[in-house]
Amino acid sequence: MQLQEQRALLAVAMLAAFADGDKSNAERDEVRRIADRLEAEAAGLDAQAILQDVLLKRLTLAQAVAALQQPEHRQLAYELAVCVCHADGVHSLAEKQFLSALKAELGGMLDTSVELQTAALAQSTDAPASAAVPASIDAAGLQAAIRSQAILCGALELLPQSWASMAIIPLQVRLVYRIGQAHGAQLDASMVKEFIATAGVGLTGQYLEQFGRKLVGGLLGAVLGGLGRGVGGLGTSIAMSFATTYALGQLALRYYGGGRQMNTGLLRQTYQDLLGQASRLQTEVMPQIQEQARTLDAGKVLDMVRRPLA
Repeated sequence: MQLQEQRALLAVAMLAAFADGDKSNAERDEVRRIADRLEAEAAGLDAQAILQDVLLKRLTLAQAVAALQQPEHRQLAYELAVCVCHADGVHSLAEKQFLSALKAELGGMLDTSVELQTAALAQSTDAPASAAVPASIDAAGLQAAIRSQAILCGALELLPQSWASMAIIPLQVRLVYRIGQAHGAQLDASMVKEFIATAGVGLTGQYLEQFGRKLVGGLLGAVLGGLGRGVGGLGTSIAMSFATTYALGQLALRYYGGGRQMNTGLLRQTYQDLLGQASRLQTEVMPQIQEQARTLDAGKVLDMVRRPLA
C-alpha cells in the first residue's frame, strides 16, 4: 500500500470519528494526540495535517477517497468507517448519513456484513443494571479474568477479519461491569463507559489509535481476501490492546474495591501507572496471546462477547 493510500484511509477514519459533529474538546484533544503519535512513527504520513483539514472542513469525503482505486482498499475504507462510527456504542443519525454518503462515493459492490457484526458488538455492551451484592469477592477469580480477557484482546488483533478489533471495546466494558458487579455496584453499560472515559480512555479514540498503528506499521501493505488485514509485525497493536484491557481491569478492582473514592485526577494517574505495568507484562504473555489467536475464529467472537457475565 502506497503512502497516498495510507493517508486516504486515515482521512476516512478521522472523518468518521467526527461525523456526528458532537465531539467535545477532550475528544478533539485525544484525536490530536493520536495524530501526533502516528506522525512521529511514520515519516511522510502527516497525520496532523490530515486532522486539521478534517476539523477545518478543508477535506471533503470525495477528496479523501479519491486515492483509493483498488476495490480491496475501498472495502477496507468502508469497514474502518463503520467500526469507528460504532466504537462508542452509539450509531447516530449523522453517522448513518455519513456511512451512506461514503458508500455512494466508494461505489461498486461493497460487502456490508461488517455493519451487522459491529452493531451486534455494540449492543452486547448493553448489560442490565444489577443490585445483587455478593456474599464474598473472589479476588483470585477476578485477577484471572482480567489476565485472560487481556490476552484475548491481544489475540483479537491477530484475526484476519477487519472488524475483529471492534470486539475489544465490548470486552473491556463487560470486564469492568463484571468487576463492579462483583463488588456490589449497580451498573449499566453507560455507567461503565463513563468510568472508562473518566480514566482517560476514549472509546472512539482507542479504536482510531489501534487502526492508525496498524496503518503506520505497514500492516495494511498486503490486503488479504478483501478484509483489510495484512501481514507484518503486530507487536505494537497487540501490546496496546493487552495493556489497555489489563490496566482497565486492575483500575476497576482498585476503584470498586475502594468504595469508588478516587477522583478524576487519581483515576487517570493510577491508570497510567497500571498501563506501564501492563506493558512490561505483555512480553511475558505473548506466547499465550499467540496460542489464543490460533484457537479463535470469527464465528466464535460474537459468542464470546455475548456470554453471560456470571
